[in-house]
Amino acid sequence: MMGNAKILSPDLIIHPGETLKEVIEDRGISQEELAIKTGFSAKHVSEVVNCKKDISSKFASALEIALNIPTSFWINLQGIYDREVYELESINNISDEEFKICDSLKEILSYCEKNNIIISTSNKSLKVLTARKFLGITDLSNIDKISVPNVAYRGSNKYNLNVYVLYAWQRLCEYYTNKIVVKNNFNRDKLIDNLGNIKEAMFLDINKAIKKLTNIFEECGIAFAVVKNFTGAPVQGYIQKRNDKVTLCMTIRGSYADIFWFTLFHEIGHLLNDDFETKLLDYVFLDNRVEERANAFARNVLIDENEYKKFIKEGNYTITNIRKFSTNQGVIPSIVIGRMEKEFDNYSFMSDYRVRYKWDN
Repeated sequence: MMGNAKILSPDLIIHPGETLKEVIEDRGISQEELAIKTGFSAKHVSEVVNCKKDISSKFASALEIALNIPTSFWINLQGIYDREVYELESINNISDEEFKICDSLKEILSYCEKNNIIISTSNKSLKVLTARKFLGITDLSNIDKISVPNVAYRGSNKYNLNVYVLYAWQRLCEYYTNKIVVKNNFNRDKLIDNLGNIKEAMFLDINKAIKKLTNIFEECGIAFAVVKNFTGAPVQGYIQKRNDKVTLCMTIRGSYADIFWFTLFHEIGHLLNDDFETKLLDYVFLDNRVEERANAFARNVLIDENEYKKFIKEGNYTITNIRKFSTNQGVIPSIVIGRMEKEFDNYSFMSDYRVRYKWDN
């Protein structure tokens, strides 16, 4: 590093790619044009500019020809960066275990880099330090020792759980919901009054539905967000109450509309039942009174139980009749079909009529 000053934050270390980006932008040169001038691929130039690849001596020589900036300038920048990273790693005592944990977080960290939530870097040490900062912990190996209070999760035991990814996903939820300004306190009565409006949103395109849900929940004093799902965090819904702020996050994991809407009303059931104090992590579908109460709420809000039993007893399961029954219940056919597939063995001939959502990001 320059001088004797110690750099403790990865944010203060400048990758030479950042300087290259500033130079070509100031000169009005595109990355594609620079690729042609240097004889390197557009991908190579992009990775350098986006701080994912270092500047080699060969590329530095090409930059001298293309930009009339000495090879020594670029090599010197790369040397300073490498030295600062090395000293930063030494100062912060990064363990081998943290490198392994960071590698297990590769998918979610890449998403955060892509969406400018954290700095983008290919350096393993900087990735660990950036992950520490984003996750709010000085040692990644201590994540599994943290108990998460006042949280309710919903997921499945069919998928492998990675406690580090799960924790990172929770932090991502907090990142998005912290950006939402909710002017009202949580209003249970208003949420009950809006159940019909929430239910109606399922007839919209999912992206429009999310916008409508965001507005409805905000009126009820709830910060709502649909957050990307990741391998290792088999979660579909998440609620939290902290300092009187209530948050509700959903994923579109599995993509089926009936799962999304059932889970949403399941979490609403938790909110209305004030289940924050249970401190449960129900990503394994725990079979207990609290979970069954939320499940029963979701089932009954979506479909009237007596009407459903009558429909099943009649035994007319044609798509035409299912659509008719769905219309009477104010739900999309996927809700009825999904419930039937869950409750009856070998009932899957209507699977093609289950709506699947596509994640945009």
